[in-house]
Amino acid sequence: MRLFVAVDPPVSAVQELADAVAPLRELPGADRLRWTGVDGWHLTLAFLGEVPVTEVPQLEEVLARAAAVNGAHRLRIAGGGCFGDRVLWAGMDGETWALRRLAESVREGIGELGLQTDERGFHPHLTLARAGSSHGRSRAVRRSAPGELQGMAAALEDFRGSEWEAGELRLMHSTLGYGPTRYEQVRAWPLARWEASS
Repeated sequence: MRLFVAVDPPVSAVQELADAVAPLRELPGADRLRWTGVDGWHLTLAFLGEVPVTEVPQLEEVLARAAAVNGAHRLRIAGGGCFGDRVLWAGMDGETWALRRLAESVREGIGELGLQTDERGFHPHLTLARAGSSHGRSRAVRRSAPGELQGMAAALEDFRGSEWEAGELRLMHSTLGYGPTRYEQVRAWPLARWEASS
């Protein structure tokens, strides 16, 4: 199973971002990007790639423990950026320290199982578009120039979505094939809730 661990924004936050992203599709170079669908907007904490089905129960135990010791937290989608001339993304604001701590907890637990995660450090973002491959199109598509992606990121600079609660950790299964990637939730766990001390 091709698996990753994520926190997902609510539908209302996704719609706010979709409304902000719509004008970007009209900017120079936008037609040369592979835009992700809103169902692909996940805050990926760890990407595992292919995992044997026999390993999934142990993985679920690790994720249940991570959820139990990390609290729900407040986030908002805010701003944008790009990774070189390859990826356009929307950023996060709010209690990102708690999101980072959750990601660290998840990755440590996965590592204890001997499973591998992507080696890149955690950078909280939602991938909006990718440059490069024509993804099966019959003609080559020129990669967007760095200035074009930076211009799109700059257009998102002032975007601040509504605040929402990240209250659930999800194990997700992605299926590649013809057409867009399909995503399915394998299992989810509520993040911890602690009473405020008086």
